[in-house]
Amino acid sequence: MTRRIDRLSEDDRVLWNLVARTAKPLKGKTAIDIPDIGPDAGDDTKPPPRVQAMAPTAATKAKTQHVSHALDEPTLEKLSKGRLPIEGRVDLHGLSQDEAYSLLFSFLHRAHAAGIRYVLVITGKGSSSGGDGVLRRAVPAWLSTPAFRPLVSSHDHAARNHGGSGALYVRLRRARG
Repeated sequence: MTRRIDRLSEDDRVLWNLVARTAKPLKGKTAIDIPDIGPDAGDDTKPPPRVQAMAPTAATKAKTQHVSHALDEPTLEKLSKGRLPIEGRVDLHGLSQDEAYSLLFSFLHRAHAAGIRYVLVITGKGSSSGGDGVLRRAVPAWLSTPAFRPLVSSHDHAARNHGGSGALYVRLRRARG
């Protein structure tokens, strides 16, 4: 039996985000912040210029339909217990979103070029200053954008001993040739 994979068009994704923003969370649950997707997402704020400049054209979009997903359970367990080496770390504490995005992109690009497979991205939990963890929410969304898809195979929250919800394990794609 084959599994059918449905992909939303850009118009459907924008429409879904508009609908999702109007939904109210169940009692006792907190609302999840949904990032803007597309230019007509109904918000006057525009994404940072670096995101617009790195968006692929229609020709390159067809080639890079990689989808970043969660790490499989055995790999996640091996990483958390130290049986699979974490070959690189980047700490984004105290950086603005622009600085963090640039540092993360350059770090992952260098790690991918060096043939590194697993890295730890430390975002911090963000609750110490009364905030809600801007980088903690933004980094997983960035890792799923077209700019990062050729580099990132999958990502997931780190184990407690590696930072818990304030860090991410990232599996990089294998470097070609």
